[in-house]
Amino acid sequence: MPKASHHDLRFAFRELLASGSCYHTASVFDPMSARIAADLGFEVGILGGSVASLQVLAAPDFALITLSEFVEQATRIGRVAQLPVLADADHGYGNALNVMRTVIELERAGVAALTIEDTLLPAQFGRKSTDLISVEEGVGKIRAALEARVDSALAIIARTNAGVLTTEEIIVRTQSYQKAGADGICMVGVKDFEQLEQISEHLSVPLMLVTYANPNLRDDERLARLGVRIVVDGHAAYFAAIKATYDCLRQQRGQQHKSDNLGATELSHTYTQPEDYIRWAKEYMSVEE
Repeated sequence: MPKASHHDLRFAFRELLASGSCYHTASVFDPMSARIAADLGFEVGILGGSVASLQVLAAPDFALITLSEFVEQATRIGRVAQLPVLADADHGYGNALNVMRTVIELERAGVAALTIEDTLLPAQFGRKSTDLISVEEGVGKIRAALEARVDSALAIIARTNAGVLTTEEIIVRTQSYQKAGADGICMVGVKDFEQLEQISEHLSVPLMLVTYANPNLRDDERLARLGVRIVVDGHAAYFAAIKATYDCLRQQRGQQHKSDNLGATELSHTYTQPEDYIRWAKEYMSVEE
């Protein structure tokens, strides 16, 4: 079977957006996982920013990974992927000009689509990691992303955090990004179908939801009717890999009967050492005037 080109995969992703169905992403984090996902019949994969931070740096999701590191991982996946891969490009690694660079590099890496979010990153000391930039700055980033792409098949998806906004604010933001030319709108934090219905009736572009398996949003047919084409349930595959590595090495060292048999979430917390980063942030970023 001939290998699909990057343009072919982008076109395939466009077909998913134009369909009347809802598709769940496979979390892909290296070439092997991308091949497995394609072989199992997944229609689309996603390289998450938080997963890339774990995979490349063993660091928590504190916006520590650089564009070049993220692109390197995306490139490794892009060399072998035979399913469209959507890249979580965070905030574009800076301002609108940085977003242009991000799009250029990720397009060369072979991704089929990417999300640009309006989160204020990296988070300022003492501020919530869910603070958002202004709508105007978010619009500027989307317009810059569209200007930077060469292959028009590459999908640029605007992402916002619906969990920290009122429904009215969500509608204003998402309509603004749609008007700016975004190929789709991604939302994290949508509470339930009632809220989704209120938002979706104001939008005409395809929708993407990051649900983390929210039980209030588990009806694929209903999601599809409301324009949702892509659903991200989370990144269970990568956390399962962490757990499998831990269990295998424990057994190899003859420690399988120890009482500290940690779960995947506990393992991630233990080995990313977030307390160190929090302490460093307080020590080096807490500026007293």
